[in-house]
Amino acid sequence: MAMSSQLPRVAIAALRSAATYVVISVYVLIVGPPTLLLGMFTSVENLVYVLTRIGVRLAFALSGIRLRVAGREHLPIGRAAVYCGNHESNVDAPLLFYVLHPRLHMLYKAEFARVPILGQAVRHARCVPVYRDDRERSIQWLDEAIAMLRAGKSFLFFPEGTRGRPGTLLPFKKGGFIMAIRAQVPVVPVAMHGADGAMKRGGALIYPVTVSVRIGEPIETAGWTVDDRDIIVDKVRARMEELLARGPV
Repeated sequence: MAMSSQLPRVAIAALRSAATYVVISVYVLIVGPPTLLLGMFTSVENLVYVLTRIGVRLAFALSGIRLRVAGREHLPIGRAAVYCGNHESNVDAPLLFYVLHPRLHMLYKAEFARVPILGQAVRHARCVPVYRDDRERSIQWLDEAIAMLRAGKSFLFFPEGTRGRPGTLLPFKKGGFIMAIRAQVPVVPVAMHGADGAMKRGGALIYPVTVSVRIGEPIETAGWTVDDRDIIVDKVRARMEELLARGPV
């Protein structure tokens, strides 16, 4: 009985997922090549962000993902910041990109650059690749990200580095916190509930769910040094745990 009751939900998710993948693929093929061609002659950073936001909103509408957001008053409007979120599923990055900031730069795995069109688009958007097995190149790109923060650009990162279990936090990696401290910009803790229900680990189906996003008060890094990074990590982790404990919006 329970299995039969799940079938309609799975079937609906399969149909909506297929529609999402097809429409978004067509959208990327239509807007991607002309944008990349234009990028050979001029900066298309702002255009890439506008087109990406349109694509993300379209994907959410097709797949049935809905958002509830609390704490927008904590967003540091007009200031660069490092946004720090928990990691539950593959929808986390586009979801927070859409919710938090119209020009939110990201740290991404360097291997993503090999993906046709999208891999080139993230470079035009001035997102920063992370080379996990090449310390020298990682330091080089970390310095670039810090310079961008000082120039007013904001970043999103997931300190757990990989997906954890809903409602819990894995140990934090410290690269994003070092970025924030060296640039002397605040870290904004963010907690998501329900994103794991949108995409199961290892699965391709996108389920129509409501995802809650709680935005916490920024943790200031002004006056702190890299030697104090563990203190900042503990402060941010404690605030994220508090936001998770509140449950969905």
